[in-house]
Amino acid sequence: MYIARMPTNHHHHHASDLVHLAINAMTERGLEPEFSKQVDRQLSTFAGPGVETDAAIRDLTALLWCSIDNDDSRDLDQLTVCEVLERGMVRMLVAIADVDALVKKDTPIDQHARINTTSIYTSARIFPMLPERLSTDLTSLNPHEDRLALVTEMVFNADASLAGSTVYRAHVHNKAKLAYDAVSAWIEGQADLPAAAAAVAGMEEQLRTQDALAQQLRVRRHQEGSLELETFQPRVVFEGEKVIDIHQQEQNRARQLIEEIMIATNGCSARFLASQHSASLRRVVRSPERWLRIVGVAKEYGEDLPNEPDGKALEAFLAKRHKADPLRFPDLSLVIVKLMGRGEYVVETPGGAPIGHFGLAVRDYTHSTAPNRRYPDLITLRMLKAALARQPAPYSTTELGELAQHCTQQEDAAQKVERQMRKSEAALLLESRIGQRFDALVTGATSDGVWVRLLAPPAEGKVVRGANGLRVGDKVRVELIATSVERGFIDFVTVS
Repeated sequence: MYIARMPTNHHHHHASDLVHLAINAMTERGLEPEFSKQVDRQLSTFAGPGVETDAAIRDLTALLWCSIDNDDSRDLDQLTVCEVLERGMVRMLVAIADVDALVKKDTPIDQHARINTTSIYTSARIFPMLPERLSTDLTSLNPHEDRLALVTEMVFNADASLAGSTVYRAHVHNKAKLAYDAVSAWIEGQADLPAAAAAVAGMEEQLRTQDALAQQLRVRRHQEGSLELETFQPRVVFEGEKVIDIHQQEQNRARQLIEEIMIATNGCSARFLASQHSASLRRVVRSPERWLRIVGVAKEYGEDLPNEPDGKALEAFLAKRHKADPLRFPDLSLVIVKLMGRGEYVVETPGGAPIGHFGLAVRDYTHSTAPNRRYPDLITLRMLKAALARQPAPYSTTELGELAQHCTQQEDAAQKVERQMRKSEAALLLESRIGQRFDALVTGATSDGVWVRLLAPPAEGKVVRGANGLRVGDKVRVELIATSVERGFIDFVTVS
């Protein structure tokens, strides 16, 4: 006999309900949703952004720096600028916000950041790692403001191989705050150059050069076996207190531009610390223990992978599937991501055996480019600054080891909160649509049940009746019968 889960459609929920759910979800997982009074007290002592007058800090405020981020991002962690050299070489500079100039180790603000280790993004409310007065103002690389930064200077050969890199401190000045979608539309010839870029002489050439370099870096990475995965990242759209739609975030050329240049920067940060004989906090994805399960997945598609982990072979398989079936590719990506195992933080000591990042096909990798929103990046920033100043490292190897474990655990908790909230947001969108029918794809079939993803809006739920014989990848027609915003449940039955 089939018993429906109790639908909770007797009252309609609002965005404010989602905020309460998010706070509860964070608290349950050992994350701190609110800042303490000590944090407020420390915050009130800051008169302005960090200011230092050290002869070693270069003045690079005249360069054509710009930021490219999400439309709604106000915590700007990085700026880029480049210069074309002879023989097709390119000098690329990346400036990272010097958050440590204000947020010193072991102060109340640092202690809060150390507990959560990351900003947590839910549609109804963002829970920033640092107070907004810092992350969106005093430590953010905001347009038309002078800011302290840590700069990674990289020189690339004409074939986009790295000729060399160096790290130093500088003052920088963001000339144009740009957004991914608008920059991407312009790169692809679908829109004009964004006004903020058009207002700066020389910015157009800058962006063209950065895009060309990023695309070259991307090709090189995939040749090395870096994996092209496309995970499902829906975001709900609000109109006031009402959820009106869900959008899937598209990968695009401007996102790729920033992604490639940041991956290169993270590699340079790791190698710089190693060259200074300093331990470092690395971001790794181990060579997959469940590789043979991945081989089995490929077999279902009629493809043979070698019996030992091989990134290049896996990337070739993924690229082929992406081309053959873009609609179902996010679901295949998710299966592979789960089998590969998650990213984690580890300590690498000078001369120690490197673990590397299997997913990115790189050996040296750290998180260094987002210190306003990720704690490991702030740790790395402090390690880099200490190495530059020839001072002892601010963290012992033992302390780094404890932090690596803690950051991995808290990032995992934060992702669970974000996932749980995405389910509740989707349930909120659909709670007024009980009885409606949708086209869907089967995304999961286990002993626990069968799950489907609607094609529009892109929401996921469980098939509670009529799931017999359904297999992953099948297209089905389903009817929505119940939702629970509190628990993030969305229940369907199949209809013919």
